[in-house]
Amino acid sequence: MLKLTRRAALTATIAAGLVAGTATTGLAQDRLTLRLATAGSETDQRSVAMAQVFAPMVAEFADYQPGYNATLFAQGTELEAISRGNLEMSIASAQELAQFFPEFSIFATGYVHQDAAHQVRVFNDPLMDPFEAKVEDELGVKLLSVMYLGRRHVNLRQTREELDVQTPEDLAGVNLRMPGTDAWQFLGKALGASPTPMAFTEVYTGLSTGAVDGQDNPLPTVVDAKFYEVTSQIALTSHLVDLNYIAFSKEVWDGLTPDQQLTVQRAADAAAAWGRLKQLDKENSLADFIRAQGVEIYTPDLEAFRTHVQAQYVGSEVAASWPEGVLERINELGN
Repeated sequence: MLKLTRRAALTATIAAGLVAGTATTGLAQDRLTLRLATAGSETDQRSVAMAQVFAPMVAEFADYQPGYNATLFAQGTELEAISRGNLEMSIASAQELAQFFPEFSIFATGYVHQDAAHQVRVFNDPLMDPFEAKVEDELGVKLLSVMYLGRRHVNLRQTREELDVQTPEDLAGVNLRMPGTDAWQFLGKALGASPTPMAFTEVYTGLSTGAVDGQDNPLPTVVDAKFYEVTSQIALTSHLVDLNYIAFSKEVWDGLTPDQQLTVQRAADAAAAWGRLKQLDKENSLADFIRAQGVEIYTPDLEAFRTHVQAQYVGSEVAASWPEGVLERINELGN
């Protein structure tokens, strides 16, 4: 009841501001402040897409204020902040949403999404309607668009002479940094490793000191965060075609005019599309740069990883939360 009351009050306040700003000729319309909280850096491709594409498109009625490197809210707390009315926007993962709604773990399952285009088809398919409706109704968060983060690979401190990863069995006993949510930890175990929860902002130091043996991220993130400085090898496991959602406060959304809602939606889609193309281009070009830094990059036995990982989900508690027929529909959209 408290959340609904706060939502109604905020909606009324915004609506009143919009009316007051347009009722008198010559008076400037009250502007919105849209703060985005992200654990990513200013040069992260998602951050760049929001700043260079989203922000200009909403500039007529809103001031965009990003908070990078988890400076506004700690990683993993952003969705709760939006729900409380303390934040307007975030870049949220399926794993984070699975903390509230376990069925979202299906979008964070290893080897389910096939590529960036498949992600978009899934997000735009009617299968997403009940997922999005539940997030809006129960958390007060609207998922505007899907962003492509990239193919995640296993990065290790050890050299191949010390640890040559070809199959999941080779990761036994490896402390692999994974974000702290249950979905992430399950995936780490499914890969054959010993997952270690750690905030993204602590990963570089963790690799440098040996607190963790490795981490998993797409190549653009490896470069952006300079993980190549504390990494000796990258096994191109491609175990997750990772995604993020542009998450927006439903309270704020409901206070926008229809034209403003359309503008925000178009801005989010444009930012996601721009970022997707840039991220794909970076993925295709960064391997040579990383190798030049002394990091060995190679492809392990992908079929062994795929078979092992997917087998871990069969009959698990994680899979029990998936709505009937959704996995089959996702697979159909990939064909």
